[in-house]
Amino acid sequence: MGTVTRRALITGVVALTALGAGSARVVDPFTLGVASGDPTPDGVVLWTRLAPYPLAENGLGGMPSRVVEVSWELARDERFRHVVRRGRQWARPESGFSVHVEVGGLEPGREYFYRFATGGHLSRTGRTRTTPAPGTMTTPLTMAFASCAQYEHGYFTAYRRLAEDEPDLVLHLGDYQYEYRKGVHVAPNGNVREVDGPETVTLADYRHRYAQYKSDADLQAAHAAAPWAVVWDDHDVADNWAGSHYSKPEIPQPDFPARRAAAAQAYYENMPIRSKPRGFDLRLYRRVGWGGLTTFHMLDTRQYRDDQPCGDGIKPCPERLEPTRTMLGAEQERWLLDGFRTSSARWDVLGQQVFFSQYDHTPGPVQETNLDAWDGYAADRDRVVAGFSSVRNAVVLTGDVHAAWGAEVKERWDDPASRTAGTEIAGTSITSGGDGSEVYPETPEWFAENPHIKYFNNRRGYVRTRFSPDEVRVDFRGLDHVSRPGAPVSTKASFVIEDRVPGLNPV
Repeated sequence: MGTVTRRALITGVVALTALGAGSARVVDPFTLGVASGDPTPDGVVLWTRLAPYPLAENGLGGMPSRVVEVSWELARDERFRHVVRRGRQWARPESGFSVHVEVGGLEPGREYFYRFATGGHLSRTGRTRTTPAPGTMTTPLTMAFASCAQYEHGYFTAYRRLAEDEPDLVLHLGDYQYEYRKGVHVAPNGNVREVDGPETVTLADYRHRYAQYKSDADLQAAHAAAPWAVVWDDHDVADNWAGSHYSKPEIPQPDFPARRAAAAQAYYENMPIRSKPRGFDLRLYRRVGWGGLTTFHMLDTRQYRDDQPCGDGIKPCPERLEPTRTMLGAEQERWLLDGFRTSSARWDVLGQQVFFSQYDHTPGPVQETNLDAWDGYAADRDRVVAGFSSVRNAVVLTGDVHAAWGAEVKERWDDPASRTAGTEIAGTSITSGGDGSEVYPETPEWFAENPHIKYFNNRRGYVRTRFSPDEVRVDFRGLDHVSRPGAPVSTKASFVIEDRVPGLNPV
């Protein structure tokens, strides 16, 4: 990578042409937008992927079978009058024509703007920022998090509203895309859009599906608004996968490791992350710090877990209590607990996928829990909760469950009077589940059976948080419909978590 002049940035190096009606025409390759991610005090990852024809069946977006040189620049201002970094990067067929630029040497705690160019085309401008210098406590953080965007179930308006909130950082906690073919996964109020192509199994399938998602203007707006830190969940590979285990034995899956490897490669190609896959292994657990204020421990609760006990599902299951069962795997668990012990952050936050708190689905003495969630790995959860004693404030962020929840993390789940060790905030889905509702008829029974759960809402949306040294404000943001585009967003409820006082306080 070298320097590049402004003229080279605008004109690009390789002209992208496609033959149509017997003549050559230049085609815009930046149909999938731009993104940034994994910020540090002195750097950030910049991303784009070239795809003049996003829905090309081979997953390569209509690109020629050769490398393409892409120019990029990063500036202090939106008009690019004060450019601080420029360079060139190759977009290669074997990487799906994705571009990952790891920019360094930047100032901490600063806003920047970036863009790409090739073939006479200029991408949209993205906004990003570096994190504050280590130990800094004076810079508050507005962070939004989201999960579970099923393209068929609704429009991605929630992403647009998230962008309009102008967060400093976005966390995506999994199910960025869904693997199903058209019409298989139907929302309660019916599907309102269609996915293109078969169920995602091959690398071409996953590339193709990501291209359809990333063509969405609302999703592009959210990526362009702020840096993201992302982790995957089950649908980014296959429903309820667990380590090397494919979850649906009734559906033949002759080579699940190859499918997992394809999903890992496509995930890397489409996300602004630093880690590259090695076969079917893609290390996604990592930390993102925000000065001395917040450390985000981004977890992978899919790749290293044991298979779900008792054949998965929601049911009574004594096996879930076995002490050797693991959600995180030994290495990731050690990494997490060591991070707790050495942390000096005011707020230690888990960015993870599945419901953390115990949740009994059935009134009465028999416990029926979701064995795909942490309830299926109770001993591992107990070890993580015990680790909370090493940090000043522990907050768990959760995706997966397609509804908004707020809960107090207890040292002993079956004793409502036991000490509260931390706080869980579960975000609803972007679209999964369709329009939803404010509550379910069963909601009062759920609260009575699980008194540590303090909030529930079944609309679509995201969560907006505001971290400061004294408190975290939590705004559950919801839309009343996703079956039609353009819904307004409202704050369904707000809570505050006070420094050294775990639990949710209504605002």
